[in-house]
Amino acid sequence: MADGISSGIMYDLLTFLNKFIKVSPEEFVELIAWTEPRQFEKRTILTKPGEVEEYMYFITTGLIRKYFLKKDHEIITHIVKEGGILGSGESFLTGEPSRYFVETLEPTTAFAISRQKLEEMYGSSKKWEKLGRVMTTQYFLVQEMRLMDNIRYSTRERFVRFMKENTDLLQRVPQKYLASYLNIKPETFSRLKHLMNVKHD
Repeated sequence: MADGISSGIMYDLLTFLNKFIKVSPEEFVELIAWTEPRQFEKRTILTKPGEVEEYMYFITTGLIRKYFLKKDHEIITHIVKEGGILGSGESFLTGEPSRYFVETLEPTTAFAISRQKLEEMYGSSKKWEKLGRVMTTQYFLVQEMRLMDNIRYSTRERFVRFMKENTDLLQRVPQKYLASYLNIKPETFSRLKHLMNVKHD
């Protein structure tokens, strides 16, 4: 077991991987050897614009957001909690400088894998190469679906769908961040939240 990482978290990671490809306990131990358990305090900047992203993070506890600045306004593109993967993906895959900030929103623990280790892992086994391909495909499919949802659903529909699936984030993430992530004006977010609370009373 990795130092400082509970058996429950390790089980969660194994369960996550098995969504993509069957991984035996022995293979799981091999896979973990390619990663680095990392711990971060709240509000730790992991990546800044202009830096090349060296790691992708599987979050075991905590929250990470990804955002960029537009005329001094933070535009949040991702908020990822336990069981998710995040980093400046474009920079990680291409080796080009990141255009994003990547920052923890809570004290966070994660398994980090570097570009170098990932390439070594792919070269060591066809199975790991397949896992990487499947997970990368899934990552981009999720982004495509989110883009489509922003087009086909109204502001209210997007809000309701997100909150039904991420109720815990209302307590964990500042409201202005959720509004930015959903591309909703803060005042509209507050009104929709109030209407939902009234409906549930």
